[in-house]
Amino acid sequence: MPRFCRFKWFGLFLANCLIWVGAQAATPGKIRVLLITGGHDYETEPFRQVFASFTNLVVQHVTQPKAQEYFRPEAARAYDVIVLYDMWQDISPEAKTHFTRLLREGKGLVATHHCLAGYQDWDEYARIIGGKYHEKKYVVNGVEQPASTYQHDVDFRVHVEDPAHPVTQGVKDFDIHDETYGGFTVAPGVKPLLTTTEPTNGKTLSWTHSYGKARVVYLQLGHDHVAYENPNYRRLLLQAIQWAAVPETEH
Repeated sequence: MPRFCRFKWFGLFLANCLIWVGAQAATPGKIRVLLITGGHDYETEPFRQVFASFTNLVVQHVTQPKAQEYFRPEAARAYDVIVLYDMWQDISPEAKTHFTRLLREGKGLVATHHCLAGYQDWDEYARIIGGKYHEKKYVVNGVEQPASTYQHDVDFRVHVEDPAHPVTQGVKDFDIHDETYGGFTVAPGVKPLLTTTEPTNGKTLSWTHSYGKARVVYLQLGHDHVAYENPNYRRLLLQAIQWAAVPETEH
C-alpha cells in the first residue's frame, strides 16, 4: 500500500468522468450507493464489474477530492449508504463536520480494503471505521510501535467468526488470493465477522460496529481481480451494503 501507488492527476480526472449510474436514476426498492475511490490505484474495469453484478443496487461513483462535496446534507439525500474504496488523506474541517454528522444521523458506511490507511492525521476517522493501518511508526503509552505492513499475492484461509450475522449469512470458511495487512490496529469493542491465522495479516479481517445511528462494516478483502472474482467476497460485500443501508433505529 505504498504512497507511490496513488493516482496521478490524470487518473483522478479520468475516474471522475466515470459515473456508473447517477443517483437520479434510482429505482424504487433498490439501494442507492455512493461509491468513493481515489488516492490508490486499482483494477478499474474488474472492480466496476463487481458492482454491475449487483442488480439491486444503484451506484454513483465519485472520486476524491470531489467526493467530499457529497457529504453535504443536500447531496446526502441522494444515497442510502457510502462504500469507501479510497485512500485519501486531505479533508477540510467542513467536510469532516458533514461526514460525521451524516453518519451520526444514520447514513450507513461500508469501508473496504485500503481505505483503512486513509486520513492518517484525522483520529476520528479511525474511530469511525473501527481501525487503522499505520503508514509510519507511532507511539502508544510512550512505546513506539512499528508501521503496518502489506504483502501482495498471498493465498490464505478466511474463517467466518459469526456465521449468523446478516453480513456473513450463507458464507462458510473459504480460501482467497489477496493482499494481506499486518500490524494494523482494531478498535476495542468492534464485533469481528471474519478472522484469519495467516501470519502476514492481522487476526481480524472484517468487523462491524455503530457510529451514532450508522451501521459500519469494515471488509479488508478486495485488492485485485482475483479477489473480486471470489464469490465469497462478492457476497460479503453485497450483504454488507444491504445491512448498512438501513439506520439502527429502523431495525
